[in-house]
Amino acid sequence: MTKRIIVDIDLCVGCQLCMFACVRRKKEIGTSKSAIQVKSVGGVERGFIVVVCKKCIDAPCAKACPTGALMPKKNGGVKFIPEKCLGCGNCVKACSLGAVFWDQNENKPSICSNCGYCVKYCPYGAIKFEEKEKC
Repeated sequence: MTKRIIVDIDLCVGCQLCMFACVRRKKEIGTSKSAIQVKSVGGVERGFIVVVCKKCIDAPCAKACPTGALMPKKNGGVKFIPEKCLGCGNCVKACSLGAVFWDQNENKPSICSNCGYCVKYCPYGAIKFEEKEKC
């Protein structure tokens, strides 16, 4: 069992407060550096999806990194080491979930560390930080 962010898309209204919280934790502004993304699948009528790292045990993004800038964590997910990153973007292409985002200003990936900070800012309970089986 490992703690990770769980999303109930039926409760998400697309407010993006989780994205703003993520960026605020990084002491940034806007949403371009967010490691969690809320995307519309057709507006309010069709709903939203929340894209966030699922803490893969055998993380394809880490395998695709030629420099070891993405270090696999024991219980899944990765730790990003910015000074090792070349900015090749292989990690973005390797993530089948589309949960590795690209910071255009830094020319480096933005990946959720599963800290759970965003959870307390979701007023609808759409995202939670729970114990789940490893994926």
